[in-house]
Amino acid sequence: MNKRDFYDVLGIKKDASEKEIKSAYRSLAKKYHPDINPNDKAAEQKFKEVTEAYNVLSDKEKRKLYDQFGMAAFDGSMGDGDFSNAQNYRYERNGDGFGNGGTYREYHYSSGNMDDFFGDIFGDMFGGGAFHDRFGGGFQDEDVFEHTKGKNICSDITIDFEEAVFGCDKILHFEGNSRSALKVHIPAGIDEGQSVRLKGKGQPGSGRSAAGDLLLKVHILEKEGYKREGRDIYVTESIPYTTAVLGGEARFRTLYGPVDCKVPAGTQSGSKIRIKNKGVVAMNDPRVHGDEYVVIQIQVPKNVIGEEKRVMEELKRIQNRQRGNHGNVA
Repeated sequence: MNKRDFYDVLGIKKDASEKEIKSAYRSLAKKYHPDINPNDKAAEQKFKEVTEAYNVLSDKEKRKLYDQFGMAAFDGSMGDGDFSNAQNYRYERNGDGFGNGGTYREYHYSSGNMDDFFGDIFGDMFGGGAFHDRFGGGFQDEDVFEHTKGKNICSDITIDFEEAVFGCDKILHFEGNSRSALKVHIPAGIDEGQSVRLKGKGQPGSGRSAAGDLLLKVHILEKEGYKREGRDIYVTESIPYTTAVLGGEARFRTLYGPVDCKVPAGTQSGSKIRIKNKGVVAMNDPRVHGDEYVVIQIQVPKNVIGEEKRVMEELKRIQNRQRGNHGNVA
């Protein structure tokens, strides 16, 4: 069944001011309040309807979406892509607490204002703070005020490359919230796009219900010269052409400090040398590490002089002679 227009529900015009919206809701909520109309299912349904309408029209951003898209903005039929202009918000599917199929509710992360909207509307009506006591368990399973678990809040956090590899602690600051700061531990080995869940740090629950969680989606800054693929690290290093030809040792950088490695004779440019256990630790098992792969580039000198040039010219003559001999054999 299609829902009535929210403006019609509150009996107001579409250009109604915030004061007019609040006044209309006060009047209707008091008229249909379950305490005033005990065991009246019709009044209870009216109370839910006007409260749902107020919950949207009293919020500037929700009202803007409703005016632009109607109920499609909240019933999920439009999909996330239609809300591109609301990029500072996160939407989470949930039951709407009024016995309906569900709506989208929005939570602005920076403000953190999750106070029950009845705090300012009914504070003077019920003596301020006595709201839950007066309602008792009247709505039972549908009682959004007593039994609704707090919703999850979703946000993003950006960390450095090394912070993702080794783990770190971050302090999050909330604007306009009594919780001025929150300490968050980012586990070692976390990858781009993974989330950290802080249980109980989301929207407070109503009444005795638990608070929701805070979900932080992690974004990792790049580090020059390093590339990460899962738990493996890739770096590019240059070695002298003599080491590439004759073999030897070379020192390569890793996230854990420099490591000396053997370079086999005849190493080609673009080949890889594997350094075991110098990659990223597994989040769920600190005993497991990825590997580092060193992509080899061969240093070719721009200028050779003196003895080095003489040796190179002799090597060239030898190579030409060998190619000539091979040609005669063929």
